[in-house]
Amino acid sequence: MKLRVSAVQYHLHTISSFEEFAKQCEHYIKTAQEFEAEFVLFPEFFTTQLLSIRDEQGHNLTIQDLPSFTEKYHALFSQLAQETGMHIIGGTHVIEREGRLYNVAHLFYPDGRIAGQAKLHSTPTEVHEWNMHKGDKLNVFDTDRGRIAILTCYDIEFPEIVRMAKAKGADVIFCPSCTDDRHGFHRVRYTAHARTIENQVYVVTTGTVGSLPTVDFMRANIGQAAVITPNDIPFPPKGILCEGELNHDMIITADLDLDLLYKVREKGSVTTWRDRRTDLYPDWETSD
Repeated sequence: MKLRVSAVQYHLHTISSFEEFAKQCEHYIKTAQEFEAEFVLFPEFFTTQLLSIRDEQGHNLTIQDLPSFTEKYHALFSQLAQETGMHIIGGTHVIEREGRLYNVAHLFYPDGRIAGQAKLHSTPTEVHEWNMHKGDKLNVFDTDRGRIAILTCYDIEFPEIVRMAKAKGADVIFCPSCTDDRHGFHRVRYTAHARTIENQVYVVTTGTVGSLPTVDFMRANIGQAAVITPNDIPFPPKGILCEGELNHDMIITADLDLDLLYKVREKGSVTTWRDRRTDLYPDWETSD
């Protein structure tokens, strides 16, 4: 089975209204639709663009104000998913739950359902500057095109959590990201490659580009979308099925062949998933 995915290198810039944000999102989604994508991935923290709108007095908004846009964000992406028939991974959006802020990746189904995965590992900036709280549960999501997981940025740097996702049956890991320098970008990118090799899965990742001069900690962005594969003969030698141009406003699209994953897990040059030593380092949780 094949599934077609698109990933958006979302351009952050100052806007003046939610409608302007909506038009930009719709542009990317309609572009993916023209490419007949079945999944489209947006980056982490791309909704911080809404903080550049400012309040009625012209004051800068802060991260604590972002949850006030949640209802509009849900309505926009749910409508677009239903209109296009695509699964939309709406990057991440900051929500408030019981007085706490969480960075949550959202999956919008074509039938109107909305699912979420809170980021499980928080960076020092998220903890000390934005007072973010960590998620406490790994979810996997069943779709009519297979089982997926969504692990946000820093999450992909922890091999245990991706091992858990694969043990739960995920064949594709979507990784929305947001990094502000080349060091952070390459940490995410290199570890994403490692996760594909260790678990024989696909990783689809993307990041924000551009800048938000009035939004703290969003003034610099280094981003690039990529579709990453295991390093084995049926796949490209460098494990890169498709990638964008670094820091450009663009969208990439590629076909993921799940049958190739199943073949290399059984008869690949190496069979890393099958050969893991669960007697020495058992999976924290196995698939149901």
